[in-house]
Amino acid sequence: MKTETRTTAAPPLICDLGALAAPDLAVVDALARLRRAAARHGVRLVLRNVNGPLRELLAFSGLAAVLLVEPDEEDGVGDGLLPGLQPGRQAEQREEHLGVEEVGDPGDPAR
Repeated sequence: MKTETRTTAAPPLICDLGALAAPDLAVVDALARLRRAAARHGVRLVLRNVNGPLRELLAFSGLAAVLLVEPDEEDGVGDGLLPGLQPGRQAEQREEHLGVEEVGDPGDPAR
């Protein structure tokens, strides 16, 4: 079996998403599959013209960390994070409703 080695680096696969009006999770799934297929062939996938809703879906799905998003010319956003998003922050804690008590089993010992 002969192994083929590549001497030249393959150019990146640029996926222009500027015409995408209403992205959904099917688009995110397709982009994840495209990235995986490109990586199998040694090609880097670059996303261009990614709109705000798609950026949000990529961040929500966790794919913003693995998909390379080209920065926008006007705002410079392209790092996969939403503007104002602070990674590593804790979620808000919910307040308990007043007047709500837990009901215990009469056979359980009191704590």
